[in-house]
Order: sequence, then C-alpha cells, then structure tokens
Amino acid sequence: MQKIVGILFGGKSAEHEISILSSRNVVKNLDRNKYIPFLIYIDKNGNWLESSEEELNTGNFSNKHVLMLKLESNEFKFISSEGKSIKVAAIFPVLHGPNGEDGSVQGFFEIAEIPYIGPGIAGSSIAMDKEITKRLLNKAGIGIAKYITLLKWERYNKTAIIRELGLPLVIKPSRAGSSVGISKVKTIEELDAAIDLAFQFDYKILAEEYIKGREIEVAVLGNEEVIASIPGEIVSEFYDYKEKYSSESKTHLDAPALLEKGEIKKLQDIAIKTFKVLECEGMSRVDFFYTPERILINEVNTIPGFTNISMYPKLFELSGIPQKELITKLIELGIERQERKNKLKSSLN
Repeated sequence: MQKIVGILFGGKSAEHEISILSSRNVVKNLDRNKYIPFLIYIDKNGNWLESSEEELNTGNFSNKHVLMLKLESNEFKFISSEGKSIKVAAIFPVLHGPNGEDGSVQGFFEIAEIPYIGPGIAGSSIAMDKEITKRLLNKAGIGIAKYITLLKWERYNKTAIIRELGLPLVIKPSRAGSSVGISKVKTIEELDAAIDLAFQFDYKILAEEYIKGREIEVAVLGNEEVIASIPGEIVSEFYDYKEKYSSESKTHLDAPALLEKGEIKKLQDIAIKTFKVLECEGMSRVDFFYTPERILINEVNTIPGFTNISMYPKLFELSGIPQKELITKLIELGIERQERKNKLKSSLN
C-alpha cells in the first residue's frame, strides 16, 4: 500500500529558490510504487500552502490553499484545500538554511510526532551553527581551521584579526547555508565590506583562516548504522553562492575525487565520526579542506542540496545507491526513528 509523504519546500530563508530546485528532483525520483507525494510550499512570508507538481515544476504557486494541522483521534493530520484530513507517513523537509535546517521545523514535527527525514533538533541546530560546530569538533580532536567569532553588537579590531589569521582570510555568517554572505578578503581595506555583508545574514559571523587546499565532500547516511559515500571534489577558485548556482560558474565537480584508497578510508572515517559527534541522523554532507599536511572540517550540511547536480545524491549514486533508492532509504530512516521513539515512550508509561 502506498504511503503519503509530505515534501516540504520553499521557506523564508535566502535559499528559497534552491529549495524549490531540490524538491523538484526529490519528487521526480520518488518511488511512486511506494509513495504518494503531498506537496507543501512555504512562501517567503512563511505561509504553508498546499501545492501541486505543476506548480512545483513551473514555479507559479497559488496562495489560496492554506494548510493547517489538526489533531484527530490523537494524531496530527493536514487539512487539505478540499477539507480532507491527510495523514502523512513522513515529511521530507527539503528546506535549506534558517527555519528549515536549524532545528526549528524539526521541533515542530517532534511535537506533532510526525516522522521526518534528516537530523533531529540537536543535530540540526548544532550543525547549522558553524561556530558551535567548530567548538565541538575541536573538543573531539577533529581538525578545523583557525577562526575568530564576531558579534554584531561588539567592536572588532581589524589589525588583530589579520594578525591572528593572516591574509587572505574568509568572512562568513555562522548560521547560513549555500555559501550565502561569504567573502574572501585579500586586503585590510576589503574587511569592513565583507563583515557588513555577512552581518546582513546573521548577528554572529566568523573570520576564518583561508585554507589553500582541496575541497572534498563526503555524503553520510544512517541512524545507528552509518555509511559514508565515496568522496567528491569541488574544483573552484572560491566556492561562493554565485559559483554554486550561476550558469556562468567556472566550478566543476570531480566525482569520485582522485584519491588513494587509504585517503578515501580516512576521509570516510572522519566524516562518520563528525556525523556522530554532532548527533546527526538520517543524512548529512560533510565538507572538508584537504591539504598534504592537514584534514580539516569546513562545515556539515544536514539538509544538503538535492538538485540533479548536487553532490549528496551524486556521491551515493556513484557509491551504488541510485537516487530513487536513496530517497526511499531516507524516508525509511525517518519512520524507523519515530517508531523507536514510540517504543521508548510506551515502555516508560
């Protein structure tokens, strides 16, 4: 019997459009023999709207069908535009950035006891905050780049920052994704503008040493039993938002990355350890800086891009798990986690 899976996309973050692209690919590769998609679009004002595959594919969304959650027979169900109660077997939150990847929507589904794909509240909120991520990874003995935390209401000393981190350096928001608000600073004169840009996206930002090395990514999948994909490499001068998504991008992806077997194993082991240290579940993409001398974690994406060119699905496809099977596994992992919680809850009552 087919199960209804909610595909949640859009959102109020700067990554609204990327979420739509990712969702198109998820819906396209959903196993229709097992699942029926129920599309939920969050517009830029935060309204939850019932959508259709036609709207998703065209990008022309109606604002007429506002969705509600209603408690029926001790279960939360969506009320459709036709007034029907719809119980979803799971929600796939294809939401990148704040309010989608930071534990907010995960907390909502925890309260409603609706299974969902990806890390829970703790893993999502930790990984979303690059500064907290660095603190935990450093404590666990996992390599990170040197950094300084800057808060919007505090004064900063440009000379001290450059003396500590050198030039060039990188300025980035602590809690944003898709390389939004990131700048490579080559001179002291460029520093103020880069900091101002990053503060447009977050009141906590990072100044970080620039690492001249290979940018390697590893996809991770699982709950208690965790596997890692083969690594892929981003080949780019500087991988900011424009380079990620512009049609004029000069960036290319080497998947699989050209690495020795021992290097691959080491990166996979560190990716899995990072996944566990940050209390991730379901899926994440672990991004590295790799030099002959150091292996450093750049960041962890708990709801990585899922477009037809995104690294997460591509790396698992090259590792022997095609996209349709991968999406099915992710849905099953979300359902399995909720069943485990329900059993624990029953045993305590």
